[in-house]
Amino acid sequence: MNILVTGGAGFIGSHIAEEYLRLGHHVVIIDDLSTGVLRNVPRSAVFYQADIRDESVADILDRHEIDVINHHAAQIDVRRSVQDPRLDVAVNVIGTVSLLEAAVRKRVRRFIFASTGGAVYGEQRYFPADENHPADPLSPYGISKLACEKFLSYYRIVHGLASTVFRYTNVYGPRQNPHGEAGVVAIFSEKMLRGVAPTINGDGMQTRDYVYVADVVRANVLALDMADGESDTFNVSTGVETTVVDIFEALNKEIPEPVRRVHGPEKPGEQRRSVCSWDRIRARMGWEPEIALAEGLRMTLEWFRQSLDRR
Repeated sequence: MNILVTGGAGFIGSHIAEEYLRLGHHVVIIDDLSTGVLRNVPRSAVFYQADIRDESVADILDRHEIDVINHHAAQIDVRRSVQDPRLDVAVNVIGTVSLLEAAVRKRVRRFIFASTGGAVYGEQRYFPADENHPADPLSPYGISKLACEKFLSYYRIVHGLASTVFRYTNVYGPRQNPHGEAGVVAIFSEKMLRGVAPTINGDGMQTRDYVYVADVVRANVLALDMADGESDTFNVSTGVETTVVDIFEALNKEIPEPVRRVHGPEKPGEQRRSVCSWDRIRARMGWEPEIALAEGLRMTLEWFRQSLDRR
């Protein structure tokens, strides 16, 4: 297949692009490098530095006869979305709609979309949340992702564009950016290896569902085998709640010189609990999370250790 991966210089997108290439697919990557880095781009991929809203994207689809779009380019900083909601609308919503318009014109077969579990569901009414859980996002970021899901539904009904929506929980693993609004695993790993105690917001008892990036990649591979015209939405998760304190303690056991635990003020509006069911993707695709948290944390920490050694 000819596959376009947007955001392919980023954390999740680069891993997906690598696996698609390993399986023998032709991979084209579009990334504006606003958060992605060039060293993440696989050498055998065709790379374009471009904004997904550019008119040139349609030409790229045509030039490479793209069969599938895997859309991971996005503004993912929740705090930034609160400060500047217009940016999320511009990048996440308008950018996705621009891609969808190009996909319809160029007769792309499938559109795979990276959405979010916790941010779309908001404060959960039951645990774990399945795909039928009410969608009540509490941030412009979550709202923008839900809006994109609705646009995908429109393009499926009106234009016949098949789509696969993946609602990720907290993805972690090698290459995750440890700065800004990154995942807690990346932030803690990088700081703790440098001997710096990370600040835990509040009591640290807030829970998240941590899924390793390799498991996320497998879901994106399985999506390629969905029947033509078939569309669905899937949580990609573990169904296990883990506290921030648990993450800190697990990492602290693996580093040569443990750091002390430091707590700061509670973050206003932070979701207290988040965990999602993966029953649907197991039933439809046979997918299940394979990497246990302890193993995933060790592999992630090792990557950050090697990354710091190279500096």
